[in-house]
Amino acid sequence: MALRVFNTLSGGVEELKTLDDRRIRMYSCGPTVYDYGHIGNFRTFVFVDLFRRFLRQSGYQLNHVMNITDVDDKIIRNSAAKGMGVRDYAAKYEQAFFEDMQILSLEKPEHIARATEHIPEMVLLIERLVQKDFAYKTEDGSYYFRIANFPRYGRLSKKDMTGISDGARVDVDEYEKDNVRDFALWKSPKPGEAKWDTEIGSGRPGWHIECSAMAMEYLGDTLDVHLGGEDLIFPHHENEIAQSEAATGKTFSRYWMHVRFLLVEGQKMSKSLGNFYTLRDLILKDHKPSSIRYLLSSVPYQKQLNFTFDGLKQAANSVERLRNFKLRLDTGNFPAGSNPKMKSLALSTRETMQAALEDDMNTAQALAAMFDMVREANAAADMGKLLRNDVPELQRALAQFDEVFAVLEDDDASKMKQVLEWAHAEGKVDNTVVQDPALRDEAIEALIEQRQQARKSRDFAKADAIRKQLADAGIILEDTKDGLRWKRK
Repeated sequence: MALRVFNTLSGGVEELKTLDDRRIRMYSCGPTVYDYGHIGNFRTFVFVDLFRRFLRQSGYQLNHVMNITDVDDKIIRNSAAKGMGVRDYAAKYEQAFFEDMQILSLEKPEHIARATEHIPEMVLLIERLVQKDFAYKTEDGSYYFRIANFPRYGRLSKKDMTGISDGARVDVDEYEKDNVRDFALWKSPKPGEAKWDTEIGSGRPGWHIECSAMAMEYLGDTLDVHLGGEDLIFPHHENEIAQSEAATGKTFSRYWMHVRFLLVEGQKMSKSLGNFYTLRDLILKDHKPSSIRYLLSSVPYQKQLNFTFDGLKQAANSVERLRNFKLRLDTGNFPAGSNPKMKSLALSTRETMQAALEDDMNTAQALAAMFDMVREANAAADMGKLLRNDVPELQRALAQFDEVFAVLEDDDASKMKQVLEWAHAEGKVDNTVVQDPALRDEAIEALIEQRQQARKSRDFAKADAIRKQLADAGIILEDTKDGLRWKRK
């Protein structure tokens, strides 16, 4: 069975056929580094990682580019508020993103493309669009894409272009979903903003031109696959298609894959609802990176994922079950011989996982196949029917699984400690809780005892300070009839 994917452009599932046999030219939209990445971002980044791992497992040679947007409206606004330069501000969050990638076991693409390092390529692309009358310059020195001259606009997002006002412009990077207007390719400088002096004048690039220029610089005029979150379909990806195809006259990307939104406890994630979590927030609440990766992987990318804390607990149990099974295979003393049923089980599991992932990356079915194998093999082992020669085939099935899902390595403690050390350095938690997670309960008990002693000696300022310190670390104190209790948020 060939690999099949849902193509947003056509609106259907299609066989993935690359331009160069088993080589794949792939572009995925990376982060805009204005803040720490939240779990909605990481649902998309985890899927992209699963997809590239499965492509390589299936024999493809990868040429994958991911951009880093290190200049845009948000970065300029936030850096100004903190009194920092744009580059220094963005560099902090870019480094944090790469650390988060490592924490979630995300592979780095073959090319990381920073917007600020590709200004000349963007300028050349804008010049081509001007020459072909797809772009125009305004009195203030900005450049805009002329949508009326590109009749195919709206194919990806299925937007109705009827009634579009020729020459109506929008210059912000993010705008209302039905606001189809000429969009900014190059923005004239405002006081205090980052700017570049170029052949087309002084200023900075618009958000959309960045991805087109960088994708074509590394991958050529036509890509095989372009990936991103569904929130990027319009306007970002629609605008990428327009400016790229207007410049080259060729198809920009043959397949477009988009990851569905993530809900948190059944609601849209937002700071106003108090359900907005970065990856680091979750780890500071004692959730393991492997559990977070597993939960983000568990629902196929074309379906909406409801991210819940009960789901995280179940994910932790699932990962632990897989690791225990691997340990049993690696260290168990099994009777000599072989059981044909076990070999058949391992082979059918591998085939089912392969078929599930070839079917538009159905991760749920792949996981189900693996847990069916674990259950049956454990039952056979309990009855003495899993024999020594059966073990290698089962291990091969596990290895095939982990080449894609990457949750079997038990390195959570070191990664969690890394986040705790960061939190201490940023003043988010006290040093007493920055240690191996296995020792943290003891440290918390010690702090609570210090608070109790402070209250007895009527040092209420110290007692309140310790309570706040615990609260900042996610520890809630409760006075009950049986005495003081604590729990994590």
